[in-house]
Amino acid sequence: MNVLKASQNEVLAVLQAVSGIVERRHTLPILANVLIRKTGNALQFTTSDLEIQIRTTAELGGDAGDFATTVGARKLIDILKTMPADQTVSLESSQNKLILKGGKSRFTLTSLPADDFPLVQEAANFGPAFSVPQKVLKGLMQQVSFAMAVQDIRYYLNGILFVAEGNTLSLVATDGHRLAFASSQLEVEVPKQEVILPRKTVLELQRLLSDGDGNIEMRFAGNQARFGFGGMEFVTKLVEGKFPDYNRVIPRNHHNSVTLGRAPLLASLQRTAIMTSDKFKGVRLNIEPGSLRVASNNAEQEEAIDELDIDYGGDTIEIGFNVTYLIDVLANMGQDMVKIDLQDGNSSALVTIPDDDRFKYVVMPMRI
Repeated sequence: MNVLKASQNEVLAVLQAVSGIVERRHTLPILANVLIRKTGNALQFTTSDLEIQIRTTAELGGDAGDFATTVGARKLIDILKTMPADQTVSLESSQNKLILKGGKSRFTLTSLPADDFPLVQEAANFGPAFSVPQKVLKGLMQQVSFAMAVQDIRYYLNGILFVAEGNTLSLVATDGHRLAFASSQLEVEVPKQEVILPRKTVLELQRLLSDGDGNIEMRFAGNQARFGFGGMEFVTKLVEGKFPDYNRVIPRNHHNSVTLGRAPLLASLQRTAIMTSDKFKGVRLNIEPGSLRVASNNAEQEEAIDELDIDYGGDTIEIGFNVTYLIDVLANMGQDMVKIDLQDGNSSALVTIPDDDRFKYVVMPMRI
């Protein structure tokens, strides 16, 4: 008899870490399963969607017998969630069943053979490994991921451009209407890398990366990336294609600039957004010396006008934006102040952090 014994919270934590990529409906039913491999006291959970594979290993108790099987990931999580956190649970594999016991509960789940589980074919020639703090990468992703495209036919926009060179790591995302750029100085020199991480990989890494002190180790091959952090091994396909030249998009010499509080501007936009039409989400900004007026209206002839006092002495400018694009950036910045550079009513606006060139956000105007 091959049995694994551990506390509910240990097993659940390991299982939840790998199960984010599991699709409920898949052409291959086995991809709804998690591959469980017990070797001595080590328990390994692996999930895959054929493009991303996540594996985590934990040292847990049990007898000396080894086993490997696959079982429905969501169902196993749902069962474990209903059990007390400190309860000891046992997993036992026999023939085409997995038996889960805890207290006076017993569940028998249908399993599929481990040998049938389609593991991702890992690239043979990964480049050199380098490490960065997990919280640095997570922070950069937080600053740009909202600008990724969603199911754009220009598939290279459905992800993040990852550029490492020297001691700088930069991430860029754009959906064609706006672009977010964030960079950080590293304590180590890294080999030059330029790859596009898919959207699903980015969202999964944001979920899994820690805000603590641990590092993430990265290696890249032609069409694949491999990450190692916190007992996890994460392999993903890369997006092939040429990312737009983001340096050409970032305005350099706008001569009108206004610096104002991020929170008041965000609140003003959130108020006026209520009166935008669902389809266009447009707001008008009127900027003139001393004042910024935000206005919106909709098909029902309703309107909102909100005014902020600002320290500004530049040109009078009227410019329209998709309000969602402005709210997104302000909601994902943590700073108190925000700087907006403008040229006129027809040119892209540049949103930055005062006296800090590590973050840039470009947003195209909208005709209203």
